[in-house]
Amino acid sequence: MNERVSVDPRICSGKPCIRGTRIMVRNILGMIAGGYTVERILEAYPELTRDDVVAALHYASRVIDEEKVIL
Repeated sequence: MNERVSVDPRICSGKPCIRGTRIMVRNILGMIAGGYTVERILEAYPELTRDDVVAALHYASRVIDEEKVIL
C-alpha cells in the first residue's frame, strides 16, 4: 500500500490499517465523518501521528478513485 497503511490478511481480517497498529483506516474515516478534527483523533489514538491520519485519508482517496460507481 504505502509506508503508513498496510493490508495484511492476518491483521483485522485484511482491512487497511495504520502500519504497526490495529487502527483501521475506516475508524479514522468514521471519526472524520463524525466531526472529529485531526487533533481530536490524535488525542483518541496517541500512538498515531498527523502523518498517519493524512496517509489514511490519502489511501481512502486513492481507493475511491479506483472504484467504479454503479448507478
